[in-house]
Amino acid sequence: MVEDLHPSPLAGTSSAGRDLEAYDLTPLGASEVPHGDPRTKVVGAIILLGAPGAGKGTQAKRLADHYGIPQISTGDILRHNVSIGSELGKKARQIMDSGALVPDDLVCAMVADRLANPDCDRGFILDGFPRTLPQAEWLRGLLAQRKFSGQTLKPIVINIQVSYNQLLQRLTGRGTCPTCGRTYNLHFRPPQSPGICDIDGSKLIIRKDDSEEVVAERLKSYERDTRPLVDFYRREGCLQQSDGERPVEHVTADVFSRVERPECE
Repeated sequence: MVEDLHPSPLAGTSSAGRDLEAYDLTPLGASEVPHGDPRTKVVGAIILLGAPGAGKGTQAKRLADHYGIPQISTGDILRHNVSIGSELGKKARQIMDSGALVPDDLVCAMVADRLANPDCDRGFILDGFPRTLPQAEWLRGLLAQRKFSGQTLKPIVINIQVSYNQLLQRLTGRGTCPTCGRTYNLHFRPPQSPGICDIDGSKLIIRKDDSEEVVAERLKSYERDTRPLVDFYRREGCLQQSDGERPVEHVTADVFSRVERPECE
């Protein structure tokens, strides 16, 4: 059993201890959205917070599909700028080739450039940005001047809470079949025979990045750099919490509900 090294900062409320009946778990349909078709609704900025493995990417994709707004990640923006050889991309490549991290000012410039695209007019989902307090403060200034279809809207910030032990189980013990690409998890979806793919019998590959030591370091980095954003957005009056230990469909229904009817701390 993995020892819970950081129970307080990362601990979300266990799904076993929550009364799921307190949530409206019915996925929102077009008839339930106040202004009709959700893909025409003006949503504004949606910011998803949470540790690695909390499920931000899954929920971001579902939000993007439901509302017809882009899911934006800094990794995608960075790769795009480097691949097309933009001025920002050239600067980033020089920095990365030297082995250094891309600085906040360059990352923020790329984000600002991406958010100026017409597909962001009704809103967008930020997945993995901001990561630091300086980025959050920069984004606050940008959004204060930003209009969404002529409206100034407060950002919707949802922190997906998952306990430390649950995160370790989600992020470690993963195995991938090199032949068919199927992914397994020793804790949640193990293969029928240890280390062997159920489909074609290939030996599963476990990445070095999925070792407990590497994952623990990623979580420590989150605690140091990104966790303070929870307090920042709480002070801003726009933080909402969602229990990420529930089944994924329940989390999705809760996230949709919080976008439609925000209940900030």
